[in-house]
Amino acid sequence: MKTPKYLQPLQLAFRQHANADIAAPMEKYMKDRYEYFGIKSPLRKEIYREHKLKYGLIPPAETEEIIKWCWQQPQREYQYFAMEFLGRAAKKADLDSINLYVYMITNKAWWDTVDFIATNLVGAYLKIFSDMTIDLTGEWMASKDIWLQRTCLLFQLKYKSATDTDLMHGFICQLSGSKEFFIRKAIGWVLREYSKTDAEFVVDYVNKYPISGLSQREALKWLQSRK
Repeated sequence: MKTPKYLQPLQLAFRQHANADIAAPMEKYMKDRYEYFGIKSPLRKEIYREHKLKYGLIPPAETEEIIKWCWQQPQREYQYFAMEFLGRAAKKADLDSINLYVYMITNKAWWDTVDFIATNLVGAYLKIFSDMTIDLTGEWMASKDIWLQRTCLLFQLKYKSATDTDLMHGFICQLSGSKEFFIRKAIGWVLREYSKTDAEFVVDYVNKYPISGLSQREALKWLQSRK
């Protein structure tokens, strides 16, 4: 698949800054699931800054082509670029954007991309199109795909006082018996984050409802660190 014109300068920059010595431990940390150029976050951000200054954000008419091209590349830095540049325009999402987000969540799925997409892209989308929340999350929960289910738990992570606790509770109840590490971790994470907004709610929740030990420890971690 030919490199889109918009991405050609980025591709050149990634290749010029590739570092096999850095790539090796990055790949090991990610359990050798993906290849890396070996570009650490500070340098990636500098590359992004220069790319944005010269070429702007992803052209709306080319968004799907560019994102899917990035997602089909073996090096993980391309997926990071795709999601992070989409994140810069998340508040301008249109109704169909969710189809691309679901593609990104369910392909090459791992926590490093799913968590960003859930909290920054899906979270922003469901604020704009809030009437879609019940139908979409219901579909994702029923899918049995752990990454879509994790997205249901995490999309409200930045909502703070705007969090729909009834909705959050419903997801947790459905998933509390899961043996999946990434589901149990996400249950604890969303409760921990919400404890910064309403500590009493989270303490009461952990005492009242059966969640795994991992979820419970994660849920109370921030509150216990403040004692």
